[in-house]
Amino acid sequence: MIQHVTQEVPPARLHMCIAFYEVLGFRQTPTPPGIVGRAVWLQSGATQIHLMPTEAGDPEAGTARRAGHVGVVVEAYEETIERLRAEGHSIDPRREHWGSPRAYVRDPAGNLVELMAWPPDGRRE
Repeated sequence: MIQHVTQEVPPARLHMCIAFYEVLGFRQTPTPPGIVGRAVWLQSGATQIHLMPTEAGDPEAGTARRAGHVGVVVEAYEETIERLRAEGHSIDPRREHWGSPRAYVRDPAGNLVELMAWPPDGRRE
C-alpha cells in the first residue's frame, strides 16, 4: 500500500490545490508539529497527499514540472468530473482499463492526476 504521495506546489497556488484535492474527496488532516508551515496534509481513507509549497515546478515561473502522475479512485466519478469542468479544469478522457472510466486532469500547480471510477480489482476502499 502507498500511504502518501507528496506533490510540490507553488506557494501562491497552495489554496487552489487544497480545494482541487477536496473535490477528489481528500480533507485536511493535522500536519505533524515538526513540519507545520512546510506542508499541508490531506487524507481520504488511509491515503494521504502531502502538498509541499516550493517554487520548483511552478509553470508560470517556467520551471519544469515533474513527470509521472498520481492515480486517484474517486467516489462519485461522473459528478467529480462535472464539478472539475465547472471549476474550469480541462479534463482529458482516457481509454477505459479494466472497464473503469478514466481521465487525466492537472491540479492548479500543474501536477498530472489520473481519475478512475474504480481500481483494477474493482474494489472500492
